[in-house]
Amino acid sequence: MHDVAGGGAAAFRLAAGQTAWVDDPQGLQPAYVFLFGDDAASPALAGLAPAPDLEVPEAARAVMAAIEGIDPACRVAYRVLAAEGGPGRRVEIAPSTACWAVLCAPGEPMTPHEQSAPTGLLLTLADAAGAPPAPLAPAKMDLRIAAATAAAYRVAAGDYIQIVDIDGQQCSDFLAFDAAALAAGRERGIDATTTRTLMGHSTPAPGLHAKYFDADMQPLVEVIQDTVGRHDAFLLACTAKYYADMGYPGHANCSDNFSAALADFGLPARPGWPAINFFFNTAVAADGSIASDAPWSRPGDYVLLRALTDLVCATSSCADDIDPANAWVPTDIQVRVYDKDFVFSPGIAHRMTPQATPEMTRQTGFHSRTAALARRMVEYKGFWLPESYTAYGPVVEYWACRERAVVMDLSALRKVEITGPDAEALLQLAVTRDIRKLAVGQVVYTAICHPSGGMIDDATIFRLGPQNFRFVCGDPFCAVWLRQLAEERKFTVWCRSSTDQLHNLAVQGPRSREILAGIVQTPPHQPSLAELGWFKFTIGRLGDAPVVVSRTGYTGELGYEIWCHPDTGPAVWDAVWAAGEPAGMAPLGLAALDMVRIEAGLVFAGYEFCDQTDPFEAGIGFAVPAKKADAFIGDAALARRREHPQRRLVGLEIDSQEDVGHGDPVFAGRAQVGVVTSATRSPILRKHIALARLDVSAGEDVEVGKLDGHQKRLRAKVVGFPHYDPTKARVRK
Repeated sequence: MHDVAGGGAAAFRLAAGQTAWVDDPQGLQPAYVFLFGDDAASPALAGLAPAPDLEVPEAARAVMAAIEGIDPACRVAYRVLAAEGGPGRRVEIAPSTACWAVLCAPGEPMTPHEQSAPTGLLLTLADAAGAPPAPLAPAKMDLRIAAATAAAYRVAAGDYIQIVDIDGQQCSDFLAFDAAALAAGRERGIDATTTRTLMGHSTPAPGLHAKYFDADMQPLVEVIQDTVGRHDAFLLACTAKYYADMGYPGHANCSDNFSAALADFGLPARPGWPAINFFFNTAVAADGSIASDAPWSRPGDYVLLRALTDLVCATSSCADDIDPANAWVPTDIQVRVYDKDFVFSPGIAHRMTPQATPEMTRQTGFHSRTAALARRMVEYKGFWLPESYTAYGPVVEYWACRERAVVMDLSALRKVEITGPDAEALLQLAVTRDIRKLAVGQVVYTAICHPSGGMIDDATIFRLGPQNFRFVCGDPFCAVWLRQLAEERKFTVWCRSSTDQLHNLAVQGPRSREILAGIVQTPPHQPSLAELGWFKFTIGRLGDAPVVVSRTGYTGELGYEIWCHPDTGPAVWDAVWAAGEPAGMAPLGLAALDMVRIEAGLVFAGYEFCDQTDPFEAGIGFAVPAKKADAFIGDAALARRREHPQRRLVGLEIDSQEDVGHGDPVFAGRAQVGVVTSATRSPILRKHIALARLDVSAGEDVEVGKLDGHQKRLRAKVVGFPHYDPTKARVRK
């Protein structure tokens, strides 16, 4: 299964009669297919008439130009999906002759005040089992590792190593050694203890380290891309002893296979080789014991590494067929090596659902500007964002927000365009707020709950028209959930993702209004920036860029968010920076953002709330009206929880200069009565503060337990929150 992004195109090879399926998961997205035959006979699609007048989108032209041996003028064009219809449409294509095909999801860039986002298509090919996916680039080496075997190979410094799980749920152990050290008679391979120490992890854990080191603390490889996200960072490759102890003496095993493969490189045999265990699904319990289950990897999943020096590497296809480690049936692994001159964007994969295709970490429309100012970029909800800025740092960025102004990239927020005659009805059912009271031009903050009352997410909803809404949240699953809900209730409504068409830059701080007032132009029928009220938005321009500006934020200060197309992101950043720099503006990274949002009592998914936490326990009970005329998901459960609360979110002031962290237990005497959800040292309040979820019976005086919860206690006092500006006078002014 492959994604074709909205407005994009993808090429693939089809044999004669091979079937491919094109799905429109979000609705209203047209699809074009261009076929290029191998001989004089033009490939045809049964049941579809060619469309010779079809204009080739720019994205398709670029893809066509990259296919060797085809003439872009010699093509047969088809409209396979029209620009109407609900989500879930599917069309089958099977060409009469072998050909190259280019699938397009056409659409123009969406301006911020429109809701015409081109959305992605899904392409599924009827591939034969055991066929590896197409290479990421021309490969210097393409090596098949047969099931239950291993192979050794050389990799030059800077080159890339791709380890591919061909059929899915197959583990692959990996070794790497410094080639120069081996030539000098010294074995310097990836060292578990050194790597864990330098990377700050003491035990194997699901996932991968960013880099792997030898015993001399020299980096050998770094992880560039990972489409799975769950591996064992370090255990032994399977050994003869493991199988003998299980009653299978003489069973093939990765360690013996490695010893045989590495003998030609002068490495002595070992009964057990420490390895990176790619695709191996482990879990570490609280007592340190390790359990495993079938891998999460799907057919075609891979890890891409970069060699940081000349290496001798070894890769296995794990031989284990006596437990779920390889889903009981070992299969092949593919190893490809790519030249260092290729550029692969770093990223890990995200899937909204278990069946979804992997989506790699991507850059925002402001990345060219933020990356030039920050070395500490972190992966956040599928995007690269600055943790802090090199010339500033979290504390400097914090004070700029509190005293002057800051600019920050919040493009990782997910946006969903909700349109159609039942748009209001869907949202009235889906969220806790009364959407019927929301005026055009207004924004509302809301909770979204499961029937149990536990939270799915929080969100802000913009009303662009009578049946036109923009849903902004943190969890990409919200769009899937809204479409499922619409289908269940037979609503006529479309919920289309616009995240990749709409990025947002927040300008926050006491001087934010004066900075933006001189550069944001609005038409006469829209509010000016000076007239814009709290939780309202206006439509205008910033220079040549169309923008929507909302008076919203996540800092507890007067502030705004600028919503623009990613293509105009650099120009928008430059204009804001030019206007703000004379006023002392600074960029704000995620570390400083966490400080200001905790002070302001603003909740964060995975910290203050989850699917086992209701809005009252998350401290946002104000988003659940006591009386809402229409039923909504979770209403009965929330009514019970309102009347019979068990936990509440509180503020804590810590009587200590020691750090407190998320997850620290809170005690009253010997009994644990709650947990710290978020904590920081507040520069402006000059004390450590926290948000904590406590039992409703907890009194004012509590203790935060460090280490084992008993050996070290920090006194704390329960207080109201927000800790900073509790009346929200600053944000409302």
